[in-house]
Amino acid sequence: MTRKIISTPNAPAAIGTYSQAVQVENFVYMSGQIGLDPATMLVVDGIDAQIVRVFENLKAVAEAAGGTLNHAVKFNIYLTDLANFAKVNEVMARYLAEPYPARAAIGVASLPRGALVEAEAVLYLG
Repeated sequence: MTRKIISTPNAPAAIGTYSQAVQVENFVYMSGQIGLDPATMLVVDGIDAQIVRVFENLKAVAEAAGGTLNHAVKFNIYLTDLANFAKVNEVMARYLAEPYPARAAIGVASLPRGALVEAEAVLYLG
């Protein structure tokens, strides 16, 4: 098994004991991204901006791994308010082409740094 750490300055640096992503063979396991601006390391304001920032961060990590978000086979989305589910769908459709990957959307009580949304993904680069 080969394990490669994926890192890019175009996404926020890890704020804990984890890597932005880990590649094992043809799979890339991307850590959860919240709406942190990689330049300031501050959470952007508002749910709409946070959703876009989350997908921009994931896109940057996917590109650092040599792929795109269209290589995703699974997403997990975490929302502090499931009323924002439709907004996630709208933004996600801008970053992905059909057929869409598998996905779960989960309501949570809170997220790091007071974020309103977090997403993680698994890519297949085979």
